[in-house]
Amino acid sequence: MDAIGTAQDRYERAPEDPGSEPALGGLGLDQLRTLRRDTLEQEEDLSYLRRLLHGRMDILLAELDRRPDGGAARPADPAGALLDRLPAILTDAAPTVRRSARHVTLGPPRGQQSQLEADTLMGDVQLADLAAHPAAELLAALERLRAHEREVSGRRQRLLRTADGCNAEITRRYRDGEARVDDLLAGGPL
Repeated sequence: MDAIGTAQDRYERAPEDPGSEPALGGLGLDQLRTLRRDTLEQEEDLSYLRRLLHGRMDILLAELDRRPDGGAARPADPAGALLDRLPAILTDAAPTVRRSARHVTLGPPRGQQSQLEADTLMGDVQLADLAAHPAAELLAALERLRAHEREVSGRRQRLLRTADGCNAEITRRYRDGEARVDDLLAGGPL
């Protein structure tokens, strides 16, 4: 695992050019597969966190848009307008750009860390009482969420580049004959 962590660190810091491949080239096939699996698991956790952050950002924006006077706090809306609109607020529009598919699991990550992280970024603003907060507090929470989402997205992109690099290296080894399908079929490491 130490060699894997070192290879991942070198690969993530390397510039995006063909010269970044040697860090992965020094790993064994089983290490490449383990690194790929670990990076995809970490990416899945970050993806879940991003979805939580985006949901909170969408709710905050909807609350700010709902205010007729540009943001003054007011008592909770008895009609529950925001609550009634949650399905529409949290529904993503259909993507306009086709992307390659990746395996995605639907369960939450292996812990509650993402939930705690998202809740902490909200500060004193709680989703259950948004109408009671002035716009300045909502905007501050929104900016914290946006800043953290940018950082999480950068980490996620680096992990995906590492996983893609592992896939490319594994493919190259099979294509060039350095690895054999027969070994895989005989029960070798995936």
